[in-house]
Amino acid sequence: PNLTILGFLKLPGLTMLSMYLLGIVVALLMAWLFKKTLLKGETPMLIMELPPYKRPLLRVVVRHMWDRSKLFLRRAGTVILGINILLWFLATYPHSAVTQIAPSTQIDRDEAQSVPASSPEQTAAVRAQQAAQDNQAAGLNLRQSFAGRLGRLIEPGIAPLGFDWKMGIGIIASFAAREVFVSTMSTVYNVGKTKSDRAGISSLAQTLKAQRRPDGTSIYTPLTAITLMVFYVFALQCVSTVAIVRRETNSWKWPIFQWLYMGVLAWGLAFVTHLGGRLLGWS
Repeated sequence: PNLTILGFLKLPGLTMLSMYLLGIVVALLMAWLFKKTLLKGETPMLIMELPPYKRPLLRVVVRHMWDRSKLFLRRAGTVILGINILLWFLATYPHSAVTQIAPSTQIDRDEAQSVPASSPEQTAAVRAQQAAQDNQAAGLNLRQSFAGRLGRLIEPGIAPLGFDWKMGIGIIASFAAREVFVSTMSTVYNVGKTKSDRAGISSLAQTLKAQRRPDGTSIYTPLTAITLMVFYVFALQCVSTVAIVRRETNSWKWPIFQWLYMGVLAWGLAFVTHLGGRLLGWS
């Protein structure tokens, strides 16, 4: 919430700053740990060669841009495209009859188009009902997709963090990018496409607040939000980063190692956050 702390600090900005500082501190600690264990060796001398500074030539700049762009598209772009296609496939298929809304409950699109232009209230009501049905269908499709099944499969592994299988779907889908988690939750809960305005975010927030576990307790609490943010600070949920590491190292060994160790680190620190919050009496 947009609260003010100590008279001049905004809570959203303070939260974001805390996440960045947490990432920086743990990154330095992990670098020190790897230096003492996995990457032992003499500290190399820092030699920096500065090129001669000259007025750039348009021909040279364009050629350099083309060479670097071509290299990126060939080495990293193919990996990014391939993984994104895989993520799209997991979130889209299989198409099941269970996920289809019964024809008797569908609104005839031709009938919607025939609503007189002089009745904007009726038009708005029809469009709202159509949007609600589309959102429901999209949510059902996602929950029954391979990504939804994987979310249920990994639920025992993320349950100690306070997450459920629906969050598991978001974690799987957000491998493309962290921010995809928000839009995925919007689809899972039939809210529709999340808009960046205040009304769209508020609608999703209210929907998440209303979610309950079988025992009646809230699923999305401040502790859940903090745990989720800590998880995303460390989890390597970015296909572009994986592709760049693959390109720079010319091997899959380091990207896979990086993804695995950062996943374990994210789970461990998120578990400590969740357990510590519970011990402190947070909900």
